[in-house]
Amino acid sequence: MSNVRRLSAAAGGKRKGSIDHAADADLANMGYESKLPRTLSMLSILGLSFAIMAVPYGYSTTMLISLTNGQAVTLLWGWVLVSLISLCIAASLAEICAVYPTAGGVYYWSAQLSSREWAPLVSWVVGWLNLIGNWTVTLSINFGGGQLILSAISLWDEAYVANAWQTVLMFWAVTLVCFLVNVFGAPYLDLINKMCIYWTGASVLIIFVTLFAMADNYRSGEYVFGHFDSSASGWPAGWSFFVGLLQAAYVLTGYGLVASMCEEVQNPAREVPRAMVLSVAAAGLTGIFYILPILFTLPSVTKLLHAANGQPIGLLFKQVTGSAGGGFGLLFLILGIWLFAGIGALTASSRCAYAFARDGAIPGYKWFGSTNDRLGIPLWGLVLSAVVNCLLGLIYFGSPAAFTSFTGVATINLSCAYGGPILVSMIRGRKLVKNSSYSLGRFGFLINGICIVWIIFAIVIFCMPVALPVTAATMNYASVVWAGFAAISMIWYFVHGRRNFTGPPVPKDQDPTMLQGAVVDDDERVLDADPEMRKVPKVE
Repeated sequence: MSNVRRLSAAAGGKRKGSIDHAADADLANMGYESKLPRTLSMLSILGLSFAIMAVPYGYSTTMLISLTNGQAVTLLWGWVLVSLISLCIAASLAEICAVYPTAGGVYYWSAQLSSREWAPLVSWVVGWLNLIGNWTVTLSINFGGGQLILSAISLWDEAYVANAWQTVLMFWAVTLVCFLVNVFGAPYLDLINKMCIYWTGASVLIIFVTLFAMADNYRSGEYVFGHFDSSASGWPAGWSFFVGLLQAAYVLTGYGLVASMCEEVQNPAREVPRAMVLSVAAAGLTGIFYILPILFTLPSVTKLLHAANGQPIGLLFKQVTGSAGGGFGLLFLILGIWLFAGIGALTASSRCAYAFARDGAIPGYKWFGSTNDRLGIPLWGLVLSAVVNCLLGLIYFGSPAAFTSFTGVATINLSCAYGGPILVSMIRGRKLVKNSSYSLGRFGFLINGICIVWIIFAIVIFCMPVALPVTAATMNYASVVWAGFAAISMIWYFVHGRRNFTGPPVPKDQDPTMLQGAVVDDDERVLDADPEMRKVPKVE
């Protein structure tokens, strides 16, 4: 049993900020001591999820993928398709989160939903997938932000292309900014997350009006809603469409990260699941209002495909507004959205690292699974996440296609991590979530099944290169990065995990009504899979 695990019936530690005694008691019933201040509201978590998805920013930095693989049809209808699938996944996760609102997220849920025999292994696999996904989605957001900042120079000098050192140094700089905000701006994260909602909404409205008002030429409705051209990809038309879905899938993937914030939210069993689903619905609608004006005013696709630094959005804004200044004005709005996304993603990944480490799952878990009482944050988890991101950025020196690889590995790992607890729940007949306050009811198996089928398919298509023929420079290295992390996790499992890792506190394998969040008549709730089982009084 890990020596960093905490079992307490009451909140402890030197915490600052609000205390939700009911939520703290529920957390104790799940096997952990509450150490982080509960300063975040539902609107803040909604803003955080919305920030991590960062629809205008994420869609802008990955536009090259859909322009190569289908253009208008992939950009618009691919977005609609993935939005609907993402709603199914978000609803499935919300159903489970309502029963187990803890920072461990999918890692903890997978253990709780499994049998005692399989819980350690299942939670180890899902935990590493989730952690890698958190790190790489943060990496892709901030790496794309660095590229987007440098691409602004090409608005005035279209021949300018940043070299590898300039790109990596800019990436490190923006990562440092996000890190410092997380360290010293922690008391203001609630406000920062809420501001993201208003900034994004205002930005989409401004871009919508400006593009329609200033464009000299407009595409037809037939083009916007029905044009498909995958000739630049080299793939067969049907397969090219699915490869192009990586753009929408990457953008609509961050909603599950907010589960890592459960221990900093008032009434997390209600607010976090609701924020997950609402953020995906809001992101889907926001995307449509952002995509339509771009498609109606889309300039030469050939020119966009050859944009400097592989970031065509600034050039698109310049072409439509007719000036570099006008293009930069709209690009500045997108960069503002990136800043919220970079800060939020690093926040969530640091909490994910902290939650996984406190159960002894990663090297140096005694440090990374601790919190800083003065700052009220998991400081070492934050440091670890930032350092890993900076080191992974070095991959860019080996391949200009690294950014596509980062988006691919982030999407694959998070999709698999989300699918873990959903699949386990289905295998066990969904009995363990039947009393969830966000139950999917009679449609549960159907919605869960859609999620699993999509995730299996996504693993295949998101390992594919964006275009053919493939060279060392254009190869999609998502599978290589994934394999590298898998090797590290396997080695650590045999060195440490096999003998020392027992997973998070797991209820005795018995009637599902004995699980946290269910209505029970017993006076005690069993929390541990250890033979000498410890019990914590149930708190009404």
